[in-house]
Amino acid sequence: MGVFEITGGKRLKGEIVPQGAKNEALQIISAVLLTPEKVTISNIPDIVDVNKLIDLLRELKVKVEKTGHEEFTFQADDVDVDYLSSEAFRKKGGGLRGSVMIVGPMLSRFGKGYISKPGGDKIGRRRLDTHFIGFQNLGAKFVYDSKNEFYKVEAGNLKGCYMLLDEASVTGTANVVMAAVMAKGTTTIYNAACEPYLQQLCKMLNSMGAKISGIGSNLLTIEGVEYLTGCKHRLLPDMIEVGSFIGLAAMTQSEITIKNVGYPNLGIIPKTFERLGIQMELKGDDLYIPAQESYEIETFIDGSILTVSDAIWPGFTPDLLSIVLVVATQAKGSVLIHQKMFESRLFFVDKLIDMGAQIILCDPHRATVIGLGRKQKLRAISMASPDIRAGVSLLIAALSAEGKSTIYNINQIDRGYQNIDTRLNNIGAEIVRK
Repeated sequence: MGVFEITGGKRLKGEIVPQGAKNEALQIISAVLLTPEKVTISNIPDIVDVNKLIDLLRELKVKVEKTGHEEFTFQADDVDVDYLSSEAFRKKGGGLRGSVMIVGPMLSRFGKGYISKPGGDKIGRRRLDTHFIGFQNLGAKFVYDSKNEFYKVEAGNLKGCYMLLDEASVTGTANVVMAAVMAKGTTTIYNAACEPYLQQLCKMLNSMGAKISGIGSNLLTIEGVEYLTGCKHRLLPDMIEVGSFIGLAAMTQSEITIKNVGYPNLGIIPKTFERLGIQMELKGDDLYIPAQESYEIETFIDGSILTVSDAIWPGFTPDLLSIVLVVATQAKGSVLIHQKMFESRLFFVDKLIDMGAQIILCDPHRATVIGLGRKQKLRAISMASPDIRAGVSLLIAALSAEGKSTIYNINQIDRGYQNIDTRLNNIGAEIVRK
């Protein structure tokens, strides 16, 4: 599984460039299945989940060529649809949650989309109803083989319709949008997700000839077209990495410049960290985080404890609540972290408590952090990474702790963060991969 040994207590200094956005990549790469023409995608992160999806496309006989640094071309002009029924596909698709993103484009173009029950983070129930109810609304037939945990959707002709998504799921919205772009008639999707990565997908599809309006809102209107062309597309910087590096700088009292952050697409992420007392300065499109001896959490106007909770965009992304929580452990003041979307995502706090953090886990969704104000440093321990985001949060904690920490199961971190040890070592960290 791999291990990190981290010698903490070191101040970092320098510049770091965020990778291309993981969550955008999984959608955009799946969308190449919608056209037989060549699609060029740049700024693709070299991470496990993305590489697994690219390998899956290769197995489907999509022609994949690496044409430059973090740039690939894809051409799906001879897709092996029969591969969907193979045992090899069941095993490969089941090892990657992002594999569900191929179902919409396969259904749209070939009339069928299959997938095993996807893997991914162990962060509680992550249902797929939004995806498949959306496909059914468009006229697809859904079958679930519970014995083999295999999902199938098939349709002779998809037809546009009005639908209200039961939740504003980013991947669910993306999948339904990709299914609807070549359906007959007009599709109206209400309660659609509107994250920047979903906006990027819609803009890419429009550049291929789709007719999608309402981009950036929760009401999308899609006029079906008969054919989509190839295109060129560049992924945004990963907002979760940007937030992770902000938290890292604060916890380790480091002076870090995060380059080319795509600031207009960060939403309230910078402001949320500023409410924890973290200083930052925008220089062009670079975010400069000065070294701070201390930082103090705001309270609400009436003096009550600050609450940071996740919400659908433009609210605060749930993927950064783990980072906020660990950063708060060394702040002055207290904060209530309310994780609304995933019931198991806060369970990693027992590792932080073992490191000396003062945290009360109120229930599976809420944790109260009493900041230590650096009066007592976290201590080094051995621990395992339960999921991508918690893994990086524990890495940040270990980098700020006194002594040598060990993190097991680092494949979880590698799923979402590109060469994170090498990049952090380049600015002064001491992380050894074993």
